[in-house]
Amino acid sequence: MQDRLSWAQSACARVMRPLVRLALGMGLKHPHLEGMLRDLLLEEATRVWQRQGVAAPNISQLAVTTGLNRKDVTARVRRPADPLPHTELSAAAKTFTRWYQLASQDPALYKLPVASTGQGLSFEDVAREASRGDVHHRAVLDELMRLGMCARVDATQVELTSEGFVPTADLQSTLAFLGDNLRDHAGAAVSNALGEAPLMLERAVYAEGLNESDVDAVHQLMRQRWTAMHRELVGQLSEGITRSAARGPKRLRVGVYFYVADREAQG
Repeated sequence: MQDRLSWAQSACARVMRPLVRLALGMGLKHPHLEGMLRDLLLEEATRVWQRQGVAAPNISQLAVTTGLNRKDVTARVRRPADPLPHTELSAAAKTFTRWYQLASQDPALYKLPVASTGQGLSFEDVAREASRGDVHHRAVLDELMRLGMCARVDATQVELTSEGFVPTADLQSTLAFLGDNLRDHAGAAVSNALGEAPLMLERAVYAEGLNESDVDAVHQLMRQRWTAMHRELVGQLSEGITRSAARGPKRLRVGVYFYVADREAQG
């Protein structure tokens, strides 16, 4: 049992090291991280009990599971609000994905008239379809332009300028994507490690002793392959969403990553 705890602690430390680097780089201190960890322990412990059929675990059950004292559990029973947006829910993300899918099939659609004219596809048409009319197309366009995903060609036309909805011009959106992507990547690995079914695809290749030119070549290869796969995935997923009328019970995130560092660097 002690070995099991030691192994798990070591694995958690490896996963958390880059997150601690992010925290320090953004100015977070120990009290911020400690409070966050206590909240997460409480939320996950609640889910553990709920999976065992206990709809509303009591204070004692949560205290035993988390190791937090009863007073601390009582003070944290209300979940704090999340200040970051949920990336998969935004009208801008949905519109970008639909626009990119259409442009991949017909490169002429990388440029679109902003307003509907009744003669061919427009950005207004794409935004209305993707957001189901819940958000005005000009608000969606303003957001995509703010995030650097598209640009105006002239007063009446806009052009798609990115091949992936990963905003870098806005810190809040960048951090939201970082959180969502790493959460789901780690979720797949943790699910597999705990023996939950079904097993999820979670693979990586490691190499060391490489020259810079070899690293650059692999990086470019991965970018090229991901671009092609991304287009295929978007098409297949869009068809699935259409078949279920967007009412299916499952959500899915597929990604790829590339990381390079000096051989001596472990973090």
